[in-house]
Amino acid sequence: MKLFQIAAALFLAVAAFGPANAASDDNILTIQLKDGPVVVELMPDVAPKHVAQIKELASKGEYDNVAFHRVIEGFMAQTGDVEFGDMEDGFNAGRAGTGGSKLPDLPAEFSKVPFERGVLGMARSQDPNSANSQFFIMFADYPPLNGEYTVVGKVVSGMELVDKIKRGDGGNGEVSDPDRMIKVTVGKK
Repeated sequence: MKLFQIAAALFLAVAAFGPANAASDDNILTIQLKDGPVVVELMPDVAPKHVAQIKELASKGEYDNVAFHRVIEGFMAQTGDVEFGDMEDGFNAGRAGTGGSKLPDLPAEFSKVPFERGVLGMARSQDPNSANSQFFIMFADYPPLNGEYTVVGKVVSGMELVDKIKRGDGGNGEVSDPDRMIKVTVGKK
């Protein structure tokens, strides 16, 4: 009888954890940088609409070759302007950071998740409901953003590669000859 209970417990453990691990791969975003891959765990339980939009854009290849147009030392690296930031198709250095995607803007999904090193947040205008495709990766903790911007994920590996992204030399962190996201995929690659 004891052997049966152990076997049943083992079966339940495998059944419980197997599908969860497979499903969680759908909430992994892999960003290929010049120095290697950055793996991000997306947070659909925190910002379901934003995560769905990022996954849709990544699945269509919209983030491929998009510049890190605004990078501020000790703060964050911003990217995701699929309209003006694609360095192989329509890149416009003067407008990078002002565009979005063909998808609609999203209503804010603020949470209690703090803006810490490695967190991905959605960029937006002054209107809290204007996030679309642009996001930023935090270099350091920055509490003033807490509850003011939507958190969509966190880097789980490759943060040392994010640290190597070329910093901006302009007044607002604008980058001349910026680094780019070479390829962005859903799932761990």
